Amino acid sequence: MRFAAYEHRQRRRVAVVEEDGTLFPLPGVTSLAALLAETNGLPGLLDAGAAALDVPPGPHVSQVRLLPPLHPTSIRDFVTFEEHVEGVRRAVDGVSGVPEQWYAAPTFYFTNPHAVYGPDDAVPVPPGSAVLDFELEVGAVIGLEGRDLTPERARDHIVGYTVFNDWSARDLQSAEMKVGLGPCKGKDTATTLGPYLVTADELDPCRDSEGFLRLALTAEINGETVGEDLLSNMSWTFEEMTAYASRGTRVVPGDVLGSGTCGNGGCLAELWGLRGERTPPPLKPGDTVSLTVEGLGTLTNTVVAGVDPVPLPAGRRRTRERP
Repeated sequence: MRFAAYEHRQRRRVAVVEEDGTLFPLPGVTSLAALLAETNGLPGLLDAGAAALDVPPGPHVSQVRLLPPLHPTSIRDFVTFEEHVEGVRRAVDGVSGVPEQWYAAPTFYFTNPHAVYGPDDAVPVPPGSAVLDFELEVGAVIGLEGRDLTPERARDHIVGYTVFNDWSARDLQSAEMKVGLGPCKGKDTATTLGPYLVTADELDPCRDSEGFLRLALTAEINGETVGEDLLSNMSWTFEEMTAYASRGTRVVPGDVLGSGTCGNGGCLAELWGLRGERTPPPLKPGDTVSLTVEGLGTLTNTVVAGVDPVPLPAGRRRTRERP
């Protein structure tokens, strides 16, 4: 099943999306994250969707404003594509190769769940940035709470998938990561999810023998293809990522786990690192980015001008007096 969150006639609803685009609203449901918290993983979500199909249909998807399919409780963004690591490391840090430590575990960082945009939303340039980039990813959505999961058990905790665009201010990212803490304001302004949540069972036929999803990924800027890859080029499965995320803590319904950016042009920085120049150039207001994932749909957003940064003083150099 495909689920959408949408706004129509000033009301927000959640619906099952049929193949022809007809929406079947779930009675009384206005938040997919809240529904996931109430249902028992994928079986409960499928039961709720089946019940919606027994009531009269709502509007067509073309008649509504699509919203992010859910507002996540948290967003962990992984980095699981070796080719991406190699290219971006050269572009951002000026060094080549993949760190040996990268192979030890599926590394992730937490990004901002309060800056989530939906399909066709305008995405502002982050304050103070002149080097904006997109990142083509897939997000796995958790539908069942778990802790210290094995990869085998983790499969039951993933309820579905959505297209994920991790917008990145590369100039801010490069500067702040010199402190040694990882990205913050370089990734803080926008993450786009959508257009739908596609339930995990829909993608089971696409699994290879190792459990990877063999889905085609395509990135376009202003209608021109700049990147193509396969989701199965990940170095860890979503189940392995979920198990790692749950190690010593919890994953809960509504959590989103990003795959990390695919290779072969899944973002501009990778291309810059490989080519030694910023070609194509950084995104600017008016540029439209469309990310397509086989089986999940196309996620399109247009960049708009952002606001100027509020000025702050530099850190004070202290005398380090003691009481």
